[in-house]
Amino acid sequence: MSLETEAVLDRRRLRRKLSAWRSFAIISVAGVIAVIISLTVNDRSLIGQLQIARVSISGVITENRQQLKMLRAISKAKHVEGVIIAINSPGGTTTGAEALFEEIRAISKTKPVVAQFGTVAASAAYIAGLACDHIIARGNTITGSVGTIMQWPEFSGLLNKIGIKINEIKSGSLKAEPSPFKPLTQDAREVSQDMIVDGQRWFIELVEKRRKIKVNDIPGLREGSVYLGRTALKYKLIDELGGEANAVAWMTKNHNVSSKSKIVDWEPENQLDWRLGRSAVLGVLTENLLDIMSFFGTSALPSRLTGAITHYGLFSLWKPDEIETE
Repeated sequence: MSLETEAVLDRRRLRRKLSAWRSFAIISVAGVIAVIISLTVNDRSLIGQLQIARVSISGVITENRQQLKMLRAISKAKHVEGVIIAINSPGGTTTGAEALFEEIRAISKTKPVVAQFGTVAASAAYIAGLACDHIIARGNTITGSVGTIMQWPEFSGLLNKIGIKINEIKSGSLKAEPSPFKPLTQDAREVSQDMIVDGQRWFIELVEKRRKIKVNDIPGLREGSVYLGRTALKYKLIDELGGEANAVAWMTKNHNVSSKSKIVDWEPENQLDWRLGRSAVLGVLTENLLDIMSFFGTSALPSRLTGAITHYGLFSLWKPDEIETE
């Protein structure tokens, strides 16, 4: 074998070794990036680190099973010293608020829980605040709106104009009432009003018990009025004006929570970690970041462009025509 041939073979062997090491290095870097992203997205995986858990409640409140499961996990987590419930929501279903209230109260049996109100914390969102040991709001936070509501459209006039008739056979006069396809009957109104009154009574009892106030002593509260934070403080609907730093200070002063504890965001388990990790690995291996960009890009789209969700049942919801909650 000539020297030239041996040199060519040596170069090929060296190239294969370099390619193997290069592939190993890329895969290793991709793995490290995936782990870092996972830990960044969900710091609660750092088991054993003393922390204050931050739970964000935003948008329309419903009975979210994954969120409730997460709250139960926080209750059992020994490395969580305290909890901040960051609320920015106009409210939601009364059943969703009831479930949320119960889970937050369960947490408060073992660790302090502080509600921090953002732009809006009204109706069902205020119920979530009532479950906490201490409520902090901004001076211009919109809160209150104690009460329940049931709404539905009625299309009977439109159907008559375009010549459409809805036929139905049902087991009783109150089955599927109220209906959007015909005017509201007196019997259906009375049944619906009874449910609204019952839900209102439950809500008011929560307010009086948790805030140690009489609803009739506060102008407009029974009627469903909303209040800015400064007025809410005056009527003892909240405990303090401020932000997250005030929440930490209260827990430090009253429950010996370390002021040095890291505030860690907890999120319901879903596909978020996997999607980010997958995107990062693909980005390193293929040098294509479109997957990551598209993932982050879609999260910023307004809800009106991503579709509406229809919910059924009683609502505790503050719903003006236009509201900015960001």
